[in-house]
Amino acid sequence: MRTDSPSVRSGSGRPWPARIRRPLAAGSALALLAPVALAQPDARGAAVLLALTAALTAPAALLPWPAGRITLGTAAGAVAAASLLVDLVYQGPYRLPAFWLPFEWLALLGLLFRAVRRLPDRSVWAVGGLLGLAATLLPLRFALRTPQGGAAGPVAGVLVSLLPLLGVAGAALYLRVLDGRRGRAVARARREQRLEVARGLHDFVAHEITGIVLEAQVGQLPGQEPEETGALLRRLEQAGLRALDSMDEMVGALREPSGQDGRVDQGGRDDRETRSDGATTRRSGLADLPGLVARFGATGSLRATADLAAGTAGRLSAEAEATGYAVVLEALTNIRRHAPQATEVTVRAAPGEDGAVELTVTDDGGGPGRKPLLRRPGAGGTGLAGLTARAAAHGGSLTAGPGPSGGWRVSCSLPGR
Repeated sequence: MRTDSPSVRSGSGRPWPARIRRPLAAGSALALLAPVALAQPDARGAAVLLALTAALTAPAALLPWPAGRITLGTAAGAVAAASLLVDLVYQGPYRLPAFWLPFEWLALLGLLFRAVRRLPDRSVWAVGGLLGLAATLLPLRFALRTPQGGAAGPVAGVLVSLLPLLGVAGAALYLRVLDGRRGRAVARARREQRLEVARGLHDFVAHEITGIVLEAQVGQLPGQEPEETGALLRRLEQAGLRALDSMDEMVGALREPSGQDGRVDQGGRDDRETRSDGATTRRSGLADLPGLVARFGATGSLRATADLAAGTAGRLSAEAEATGYAVVLEALTNIRRHAPQATEVTVRAAPGEDGAVELTVTDDGGGPGRKPLLRRPGAGGTGLAGLTARAAAHGGSLTAGPGPSGGWRVSCSLPGR
């Protein structure tokens, strides 16, 4: 929902604070009421009516809204209705409206600008139309009462009022569209940031926590030697530190403006990111797969091997390499969760056709209780289903299914730069 800001921007783009706007509104109201004392006694009642209408309209255009329970839409609608009512009931001298008419007309245009730009969609057209009608018909308060004026005067007055009104409404509508685009862009950026944090939690933190849980289960087995216990504790410490590092990176990403990650691609490629505290974190890529697989194989009794063909690392963009790393990480995490009986895991990365990179993760089976790795479409957007969309965003593909040896196979193809 749109709400009117407590400050209005001046021509230089700086907001007028409320401490300036309220005295300005009070001064304008007093200035418009003061000439009533100079009116002829027989016309003083009509002068009071005209002065009150102008004195209400000008402050409404200047005051910050909402004021208590009164919103901009309520104030603007009430002022426009009062102006139209005076047009209908005014019976005083025809020259008297000429003094207050310009001030009221300018105030109505100011209210129209604020209403069109700031009011919610459900009320902007009603209030804006009422204000536009009041500003357009305001000159008739003088023109229709001019003796022997004919039809030319009222028509000219309406046209002279209508043309600036259309310009003001058009400018306000243009700024409203820009505000809407800016709001949608901010919403998209926030959504992407939330998705990035969710991916980090799923891809990295959950992977390390799964490893910690498995290590803890292994540590509960009887017959552990002191050396094995010491190595187990060191692996737990390292996994915990990696999870903390991942959390620090995600918190740093939340604190930084989007699009300022300091990455350089193509010539002079750099896959490091500079955080707001001056620290530099490295984005994982294909070159990090052997270390990932080695850590995975150090947990439990399965044998894990990594086959990274020469020339594979560096063929993809930094974002595509991060996606490939996340695919392997997710496949290994799923093996821990759904195939605890697996004894052998193989990760291969090799160049494909047209500069692409082919990634495969296979295991030798997890027993009859194994669950499928690939989630149903629309089942939450996490896991390999979410990574399938990420691979497709880079022009690649991802598939998962039974392997040739009875286990499970995850394949990902990512096009080169």
